[in-house]
Amino acid sequence: MKRFLFAALIALLPVHAQAVEPDEKLVDPALEARAREISKELRCVVCQNQDIDSSNAGVARDLRLLVRERLTAGDSDNAVIDFIRARYGDYVLLKPPFNQKTVVLWLTPIFLVAAAVIFGGFSLVRARRSVEPGGIDEQDEARIQEALAAYGKRGSE
Repeated sequence: MKRFLFAALIALLPVHAQAVEPDEKLVDPALEARAREISKELRCVVCQNQDIDSSNAGVARDLRLLVRERLTAGDSDNAVIDFIRARYGDYVLLKPPFNQKTVVLWLTPIFLVAAAVIFGGFSLVRARRSVEPGGIDEQDEARIQEALAAYGKRGSE
């Protein structure tokens, strides 16, 4: 049991690994904690949907250094985010605001789900209409009887 727990802990270690390198860390632990929180709110512009705190991309490193530089200059958390947002736009935020520029970003998933539901509904209605329950006609019945009779003759030989 102890070996299993030890193996599980070892397996989980990479999950907590961060991309922040030792030379990036600030001496002041309070500023470093603020830098880490800000870095978790900013998107790596190369990695798409990964925050700069956990990204190994060069651009993410540059952004982490910029965040730390602005914090040591005395900027507030919002001022740092606004500074980076002014350079990269709303795209750099992991949680972009709802405004005229991002309305498509926020509403597209809703429209896609609605379109899928409507398309699926029409497909189901059309499928149900095309398959009408009913018996077979006399001509089909005669062909089935002939096929069964022919199969029966082959099976008895």
